[in-house]
Amino acid sequence: MATVHINAEPGAFADTVLMPGDPLRAKMLADTYLTDVVQVNGVRNMLAYTGRFNGQRISVMGSGMGIPSVSIYAHELFSQFGVEQIIRVGSCGSVQPHVQLSELVIAMGACTDSNVNRKRLAGHDFAAICDYRLLERVVRQADRQKLPVHIGNIFSADLFYEPEAGLFERMQKMGLLAVEMEAAGLYGVAAELGKKALTVLTVSDHIITGDKLSAQQRQDDFHAMMQLSLEALTTP
Repeated sequence: MATVHINAEPGAFADTVLMPGDPLRAKMLADTYLTDVVQVNGVRNMLAYTGRFNGQRISVMGSGMGIPSVSIYAHELFSQFGVEQIIRVGSCGSVQPHVQLSELVIAMGACTDSNVNRKRLAGHDFAAICDYRLLERVVRQADRQKLPVHIGNIFSADLFYEPEAGLFERMQKMGLLAVEMEAAGLYGVAAELGKKALTVLTVSDHIITGDKLSAQQRQDDFHAMMQLSLEALTTP
């Protein structure tokens, strides 16, 4: 049934949803990779589509920016629309010298300065981790494509413009790979509802050095990430 944020009919979403942050990227993804595409949501222009890739039913939907936004949409998809797994596909900023622009990061876990997961665990720390089987499938597909990926811990920030001096250097020392704004929230929702989640990211900028991809490079690299994710989900 429709919710206040998603006006889809029952069965409109596939079991698997890929979630970029930008709803226009969801549209581009659907137009480029899926066949038999149907738009299934348009509330607040948070576009969602269902179609087929390699014969398998797949949905794509924007999540918006930040943990509160992705948490709303993930919760409703999991609890109201029969979705079983969500793969966030987005961009991140590297904090490690060996994690370079255009490379892919797969988030096994996500630290955060948000309080949402402590609320889920009665004030205690919660280790926000991905689903291992989804991780395994994406890594196996990356190996098939001979595509190098970085796998490890990331940081999901509440603030895009970080005011705390030295925080990124501390992340680097602790071995975190990159910073983004959604994964910890998505992993918390999945854990709460007994569902599966994974985050696959393209490095769009390097926080320590200040290097950045151009708008065209971001778009090109997004395709590599999408193809990896889609092939991983539909290859036996």
